[in-house]
Amino acid sequence: MKAQFAQGLTERAARAGVRASLFPPTTQHRALRRSDRTLRQDVRMSSIANEVVEEASAVEEVVSQAVNVKQPSSIDRIGKATIKVLGVGGGGSNAVNRMVGSNIDEVEFFVLNTDAQALLMSPVASENKVQLGEKSTRGLGAGGNPAIGEKAAQESRAAIQNIVEGSDMIFITAGMGGGTGSGAAPEVAKIAKSLGVLTVAIVTTPFAFEGRLRRQQAINAVEELRNVVDTLIIIGNDKLLEVMDPNLPLADAFQVADNILRQGVRGISDIITIPGLVNVDFADVRAVMMGAGSSLMGEGRASGKTRARDAAMAAVSSPLLDVDIDRATGIVWNITGPPDMTLFEVNEAAEIIYDLVDPSANLIFGAVVDPKLNGEVQITLIATGFGSGSSVQQQSVEAPRVAVQKEIAEVPMEKPAPAAAQSNGGGIKVPDFLRRKKN
Repeated sequence: MKAQFAQGLTERAARAGVRASLFPPTTQHRALRRSDRTLRQDVRMSSIANEVVEEASAVEEVVSQAVNVKQPSSIDRIGKATIKVLGVGGGGSNAVNRMVGSNIDEVEFFVLNTDAQALLMSPVASENKVQLGEKSTRGLGAGGNPAIGEKAAQESRAAIQNIVEGSDMIFITAGMGGGTGSGAAPEVAKIAKSLGVLTVAIVTTPFAFEGRLRRQQAINAVEELRNVVDTLIIIGNDKLLEVMDPNLPLADAFQVADNILRQGVRGISDIITIPGLVNVDFADVRAVMMGAGSSLMGEGRASGKTRARDAAMAAVSSPLLDVDIDRATGIVWNITGPPDMTLFEVNEAAEIIYDLVDPSANLIFGAVVDPKLNGEVQITLIATGFGSGSSVQQQSVEAPRVAVQKEIAEVPMEKPAPAAAQSNGGGIKVPDFLRRKKN
């Protein structure tokens, strides 16, 4: 292209010289000046053309590189469930604050509160904090009044909807009995359900010493939640007294309750997010937990020669478990162990769990190898679908609907053996409901 421009300029200069010789000197000078201007214009055009060619070459190179770069496949872009945990009110926010540092994978945390000072102190990312009822409460809290908490959530509906949209599953953690937790949590659940999101609530009910008013407010809030969530797991704080050290400080007692909420969220989310030898994916969990109502959850850990069997027993025989699970219509359970976990161990655990449930129940099983467990086996179990006539539905909020591992938290605790438990001949304590069923 440059050679062609140069040749054209030479020819034009020659023609201009021939034409100039036919005219007088003055005319020749004017002709030469015009020719000179023409040459300069042609040089500028040549320069511009060169720049265009260079830019075109650069664009061509970029396009070529883009074509050769491996684009992410559809498998890379999809296949992960979007799971969010929303701590509502003081109790729920405290639980989420502790979850943030507990390495729960593939889960995003949010805190929603009417107390601006509590939000400021939370370690959750600032963009994941929502001040409920900014106009109505002015950041001063709900004063223990659920009606104020409900109004605050309604005022902040748009902010809540922005959080929930695009989620596959949300957990709502809250302490029942207070103003924001009792009033706002059901409103948050309504928004999530209206968007088609799988909604699971894990809530605590008050200690007896917190007063009758808080207990009654908790009862009312639980009944409202039951109608607007897919799955409801209730933890009665009074039952925690059975597994706590009598000398445990008050602040640590509340921390135990927060840690159980954390265990509940982690137990379910790990089943979905951690790949395993036998995968339990989100669709499996959704099938069991969608519209399930009141549910039970158990977690057990054990090591040693009978670790799988012991972990299974721990998952179903916690002192917090007051009801039978034999009426459950859905069970999701997951066993996680070190690389040396054997098929025989998995079968041992399965036999214990399957003996407890109705043969027609929908059972979903997953197995994960985790080298970090260092010889320990962990089992997480979710039992759902008890029906309107079950003992789970008939209990008051004072009776918990969650089974957890006896070693509930990092806080030191006693681990008393259940008084009514009996041996099954193999050194394993059998819970009352299992013994009744066997008899």
